[in-house]
Amino acid sequence: MGIGKLEVKLEFSEFPRKYTCDGEDVSPKIEISGIGDAKSIAIVVDDPDAPIGTFTHWLIWNIEPVEVIPENIPKKGEITDPLVAVQGRNDFGNVGYNGPCPPPGKPHRYFFKVYALDTKLDIPPGSGKSEVERAIEGHVLQYGETVATYGR
Repeated sequence: MGIGKLEVKLEFSEFPRKYTCDGEDVSPKIEISGIGDAKSIAIVVDDPDAPIGTFTHWLIWNIEPVEVIPENIPKKGEITDPLVAVQGRNDFGNVGYNGPCPPPGKPHRYFFKVYALDTKLDIPPGSGKSEVERAIEGHVLQYGETVATYGR
């Protein structure tokens, strides 16, 4: 059986400063449609254009299957408001979202990868990308992604 498709949308294709290190650095609203019988949602945001290789900006999981992830998710390991979720450590070394902060030059692409899972993940807050990827392996029911750019 194949993996089903999710539709993932942001309100922009180029990041407004608000969602970057040059602004308020808050997480953007994410819209997800087509969620089936998932038990939870996980999201990975990364930049494949970083000079040091793919750079992870956000890891969040155990989100109840909802169609809207509101903006400005608190930067804590476990959150209960505005939704219940667990967050990991990004490549800045911080828990939660850190927005685009590329070096001057060509704009970078930021992929918002959304996974609908058949379980909740049993990994602690502050886990890194490799732990999240291992935990979701074999549990992905649906997948979708969108991309936005930011340059300085």
